[in-house]
This record gives sequence, C-alpha cells and structure tokens, in this order.
Amino acid sequence: MSDELPITPPIDPNSSKLPRWVWKAIVVFWLGFLGTILIRYAYDRLFSFLILLLVSLFLSLAIEPGTTKLAKRGWRRGQATIVILLGLLVGVLIFVAAIGTLVGTQVADLLQNSERYVSRTVNFLNDNFSTNINPQKVNDSIQDPDGPVQEFIRGQQGEAIQLSVTALGFLLQTFSVMLFTFYLVADGPRLRRSICSRLDVERQKRVLDTWDLAIEKTGGYIYSRALLAVVSAFVHWIAFQSLGTAAPVALALWVGLISQFIPVVGTYVAGVLPVLITFIDSPLKALAVIIVIILYQQLENFLISPRITARTMEIHPAISFGAAIAGGALLGPVGAILGLPVAAMAVALVSASGQRHELIDNALVEVDEKLEQKTSPVRRNRLRRRGTK
Repeated sequence: MSDELPITPPIDPNSSKLPRWVWKAIVVFWLGFLGTILIRYAYDRLFSFLILLLVSLFLSLAIEPGTTKLAKRGWRRGQATIVILLGLLVGVLIFVAAIGTLVGTQVADLLQNSERYVSRTVNFLNDNFSTNINPQKVNDSIQDPDGPVQEFIRGQQGEAIQLSVTALGFLLQTFSVMLFTFYLVADGPRLRRSICSRLDVERQKRVLDTWDLAIEKTGGYIYSRALLAVVSAFVHWIAFQSLGTAAPVALALWVGLISQFIPVVGTYVAGVLPVLITFIDSPLKALAVIIVIILYQQLENFLISPRITARTMEIHPAISFGAAIAGGALLGPVGAILGLPVAAMAVALVSASGQRHELIDNALVEVDEKLEQKTSPVRRNRLRRRGTK
C-alpha cells in the first residue's frame, strides 16, 4: 500500500464552473437570512404574549411558597392557588378603587371651586415671588369658551373611548396572566415531573435546585419590596397627617406601593399625586410634601433599602440598580420590575458554582466585621456548609 497522498487535480483558471463549497455557502446564507426574518417577524407578533408568559412565571414563583404551605395542610393545589390569586386581585381592586375615588373627588371639587383655588394660587405667587398677576383675568381666561383651557378640556372628551378600550385590553391581559399563573402553580409538580423525567439524575438535581433558587429569590424580592412599601407608607402617612393633607392613609399607601414596585423613578412618579392634591389646598404644603418625598428617598437609598435588600435578596445595591435599568431598556416597565429577581438568581447561581479558596491578607479585601455580622442567616449557613477550598 502506498503512503503517497492523492494528487489534487489542478484548477483551471478559465473554467466557469463554481466550486461546490460556493453553492453550499450561498444556500446557508439565504437560509440564515430567511430564518432571521422569520424569527424577527415571530418575535414582533408574539412580543406581548411573551411578556404575559414572563409576568405569569414571575407571579407563579412568587405565590409558589404560599400554595405549597396550604397544600401541606390538606388543601388542593388548585384551591390554594385560586384563593391566593383572588386575594391578590381583591387587594389590587380595593387599592385602585380607593385611589380612583380620591382622585375623582378632588377633580370634582377642583371643577366646582376653580375660581377660589385659582385666586388662592395667584395670591400665593404675588405674595412670595413679587409677581403682579390679576386673579380675575386668569379666571376669565379659564372660563373663556374659546380659550386654551376650555379647548383642551373639549379635546380630552374624545379620549374617553380610547381610554375605555385601553382599560378593556388591560383587563383581558390581567385575566390571561392569572390563567397562566394558575396553571403554572396548580400543575407545578406535574410540570416539573414531566421536565425531569427526560433528564438524568445529575441534571434533574440541577434543574430542581435552580427552580428552588428562583422561588427563593422571587419570594425574597416580594418580601423586600413589601417591607420597604410598609416602611415608606408609614413614614409618609405621618408626614401627610402632620401637614393636614387630604386622605393621608390612601396617599401614603399609594406612595409606598408605587415607589417600591416601580424601580429607580418610582418614588418621584408616586409623589406627583400627593403633590397635586396638596397643591389644590395649599401651595406651601405642596412644597413641604416635595421636600418630605425627596428626603425620604435619600434616606431609603442610603440607609433602609441596602440593609433590607441585603438581608432578603443578598444582592449588592449597585447590581439591583443596574438590573432595573437593563431590564427597563430591554422590556420596558415589566423588565424593570423583573430585572431585580433575575439578577439575584444570576448572582446566586454564579456564587454557588466553582471552587472557593482562602483569601490572602491584603487591605483591599478587608471588610467591616460589624457589617459581616449583619449578613442574613441563610447566607451564613450556605457559606458554612460550602466552606473554603
């Protein structure tokens, strides 16, 4: 047998026949191009559906511990899931109804007594900012049928139909989310059995550990947000009650909930409503409300939130801030809300994998011992079990 390599026939430079690899490259290119267009089209069409699934998954992870506890007490998982979802829905409806009633009452009062409120505001500006505005002229311009204010009010009347359609679409999306969440939680064990039955033992452990970690981190997110909302509502209730703001309890709950479940700018978005309602009564009180909201936001950012987040989610505040911004850039408001638990899960997975070694003695790795003592018991137990290698 000869060890010589086969001789490749020389390529004729005058031949018009293309090599075979060129045709394969052309086919692969066009298949990839058409596949990209198809994926982009499907993504654009299914984007809202994917968001619904993502929100449903988040809610299912959040209520999974409660459903499991009720199931251990003899409840059926379907019944336990329905009770928790209905309780959540009733709480949201009560909150929305309270805020809607408050806003509607204030708007009706503003329309009935607009001249008095306008005169009070103009007098405040004249007395404190050395302006010379005639209150009667301002009221006349507001009541002028051909004026910009009345024209704006007439223009907004046509938006009622669009608002109704938007509200109907939101209710349909809410129903879809609750339906998906119900099936994800009620049939959770069956779903996990179906997934794990196709995997070997080692992969089953990884999938179930990751699933359990997702439940833990999502629950920690809900717990930390709820705890921060309670603290925020309590502080703002005291401030609003002291200032004599209308409906201080409802406004404090509004600020507490909205500020915590809308990351980054939630406090300032929530503060618009109490400022406007207080401004109707007194511009000076409205200024005091603004100062209270800003001061509490700084107190929460630098003192309250890092401690609560570190104890419940074990995630650095800078990572949580960046996760909210990145999630908002990718998926909008929904991504901003879900970015924090996703980042917490990612950090936990990374920290749980790989080997750990003993640290060398260096000033760059020294930490405050008092701060280390405040580490959550769950994390201390994990580090103790894992040890250093």
